[in-house]
Amino acid sequence: MLDTDTITTPDGRTIGGTVMDLRNITLRFGGVEAIKDISFDIREGEIRAIIGPNGAGKSSMLNVISGFYVPQEGEVWYRGKLRPKMKPYEVAQQGIARTFQNIALFEGMSVLDNVMTGRLGHMKTNMLSQAIWWGRAAKEETENRAAVERVIDFLEIQAIRKTPVGRLPYGLKKRVELARALAAEPSLLLLDEPMAGMNVEEKEDMSRFILDVNDEFGTTIALIEHDMGVVMDLSDRVVVMDYGRKIGDGTPDEVRNNQAVIDAYLGVAHD
Repeated sequence: MLDTDTITTPDGRTIGGTVMDLRNITLRFGGVEAIKDISFDIREGEIRAIIGPNGAGKSSMLNVISGFYVPQEGEVWYRGKLRPKMKPYEVAQQGIARTFQNIALFEGMSVLDNVMTGRLGHMKTNMLSQAIWWGRAAKEETENRAAVERVIDFLEIQAIRKTPVGRLPYGLKKRVELARALAAEPSLLLLDEPMAGMNVEEKEDMSRFILDVNDEFGTTIALIEHDMGVVMDLSDRVVVMDYGRKIGDGTPDEVRNNQAVIDAYLGVAHD
């Protein structure tokens, strides 16, 4: 049953009912269990972090959420309905978009054209109509370009909109990938290590944009991130994984003071 009750976070933010409910998820690759009987939910309007040491199964869990992996056991409920096995484009049509740990952009294309690919799910006219750019196709193209320009303005990348992505520094490439995901107008945005490889200034910019996306667009966000300072500053709730199992789930303060989490990150056993 869908939990529609709102909850108030310790800092006074109100987040809505359950958007996604992951129940007893187990994912195997051959004889290896990447995820072992994990349950948690993602609520409307929150920033939900998934953390853990390297090899904990975080990216595998994000791939389950995005529909790229189908677990052998357990259920994924989305907006009150049990989600069947779906293709990635069908998941995208449900309003779920993501970025990747390793940047997945078209290096030879401009920033504008890369961000435009995020609008593919909003393009309804056929290829012939788009090629001759006439009638409904022309109107659709204009509307999609306007939506993309709004995202470009929002993420402050106007100056590089015509620059080939391959010429950009790493931090700006990460921002372009975020722009492409936002162009799809997702209700649930999945971010796989959005700060990886960034310097302090780039992390501050990305953190600001993530908060703004959540605040101004009302977008629900689930993210994987290794920088604990970023996680504790951004997140409403945190789920912690270690060796494929869930060892903690709660507010940043609850997780920070969880001895099992402390042991996992320090690599020591607690008596």
